[in-house]
Amino acid sequence: MRISFDFSDLEAFLAVKETGSFHLAADRLNLSQSAITRRVQKLETALDSVLFERTTRDVKPTLAAKRLQARAEAILSDARETAIAMRDESVAFAHQRNALVTVAVIPTVVAQVIPEAVRTFRANGYAARFRFLDYTANKVAEAVAKGDADFGICSIPELEPNTRFDPLFDDQIVLAYPQGHPIAAKPDLTWLDLDQVDLIVPARGTGNRLLIDEAMARARLPLNWSVEFRRSTTALELVAENVGLALLPRSAVRSLRDPRVGFAAVSDPAVLRPIGFLTRHGHKATESEAAFIDIIRRITMSWSDPEPR
Repeated sequence: MRISFDFSDLEAFLAVKETGSFHLAADRLNLSQSAITRRVQKLETALDSVLFERTTRDVKPTLAAKRLQARAEAILSDARETAIAMRDESVAFAHQRNALVTVAVIPTVVAQVIPEAVRTFRANGYAARFRFLDYTANKVAEAVAKGDADFGICSIPELEPNTRFDPLFDDQIVLAYPQGHPIAAKPDLTWLDLDQVDLIVPARGTGNRLLIDEAMARARLPLNWSVEFRRSTTALELVAENVGLALLPRSAVRSLRDPRVGFAAVSDPAVLRPIGFLTRHGHKATESEAAFIDIIRRITMSWSDPEPR
């Protein structure tokens, strides 16, 4: 059976029943008398029952009205209790959302930015909890777009339609080599110098590989490689074990510090991957989110790149 009346119709009915007047019921509910009449008529039609006998002098409830009164009062009482409970829960959830900051971030940025940002955040008196989701750039974009993360920190991904990328800093692709390797003696390393080495490169289809391939295509340079990798930790371990020399983001070499590995910038051309914030259109940042984003901006602005080697 389809229900074709609502709470406002029951409220109008009860007001008429209790005041004995459509006019007084209208005053109680701050409505026009015609609005009260329409609501009662709608209820009568839905229930297929006459609720009031109207004369020029008074309004008398029918037996159906007397039977309906207790049920209508119970329905409205339950509705009010539900509304109060939901508002209370909404306040609680809002507090939790304000106290929990969820950030989707690519792994190579975590060690370089996040620890200092969290320490600074707490030192400034903020008390939010953090949830960090370490994903690939495209997974970060997906998490932000779906609302699984409040914002993201990543290299520029395939942007989802409802997301926005704001650049934060440029992360250069560098060459990681085992300490003591002859290539460390070259003062200005270029891509042509890599033609005769065992090169370890990011796997095809990854964002870093795409940046490298596009740069090589524009410069009309070959990319002769011997090993592909998906995780920076794997590439650095291969370098440390003298398997080859790896092309990695500088942030990865910094964050995964290994005394067995040195790194050098490669120029002509320099290959840069933009790192930035990924936000969702229409999302209003909480005070905690905004503070954390501002702290990360200040940290990255204060960096001065040390000379590689």
